[in-house]
Amino acid sequence: MKQLLLLVRYRVNFIIQIVSMYLFFAVIFFGGKAVARNIGGGAVGALSSTFDGLIVGWFLWTMAQSAYSGLQGEITSESMRGTLEHLYLSPYGFGSVMCLKIIVNVLLSFFWGAVMLVSMMVTTQIWLTVDLLTILPIIIFSLMSVIGIGFGIAGLALIYKKVGSISNLMQFGLVGLIAAPVTGISLLRFLPLAQGSAMLQMAMQEGVALWDYSLRNIALLVGTGIFYFVLGYLLFIYCATIARKRGVMGHY
Repeated sequence: MKQLLLLVRYRVNFIIQIVSMYLFFAVIFFGGKAVARNIGGGAVGALSSTFDGLIVGWFLWTMAQSAYSGLQGEITSESMRGTLEHLYLSPYGFGSVMCLKIIVNVLLSFFWGAVMLVSMMVTTQIWLTVDLLTILPIIIFSLMSVIGIGFGIAGLALIYKKVGSISNLMQFGLVGLIAAPVTGISLLRFLPLAQGSAMLQMAMQEGVALWDYSLRNIALLVGTGIFYFVLGYLLFIYCATIARKRGVMGHY
């Protein structure tokens, strides 16, 4: 309810965020088409698959960015408002409250992603396969690894308070993870987002169903998602313990 109220009461900022993401994509897409047209007619056809991949990658990046930055932003905001210690004294436990915030952030990231996906397909007239039974599990486990990173950065925010520069760098890091060439370098599949991005590309571009993937690919997707989530959560709890010992939990 809190998140919905914030979206409604600060709707101008919310709308501008969506429009800015869309305009950024539109500049890249139409700019790429203009370059291809100047090179030659055949270049447009050659880039069609690239544009498909661009839409899928942008779709995943939109959700990953929202899921990652949400927790760190919440920690910073609560610290600035002076209400962070109130959350820590909650009878539900600080970790439980943060996990619930994560669930809400993921639901909001699905909304962001859906709006962007529809907008991109309408703009480009490129219609991808949207099989919810396939893409939802892939997206959930992909975002779990990003949420783990978000937990780690949020833990650093508890101690060092202002870590916005790391978040800005992570925007470019997420792009690199999504575009990682996992087919050429198999070790990259163990990085956050990389395996999920490759599977999502196949699902939305080629119509591959979830049961068509090998058990190895599914195990990698689930394993990396759970591993980074647990690792990030443990780092978050460790940083919270340090912040308590230093007496800086509620300071900003």
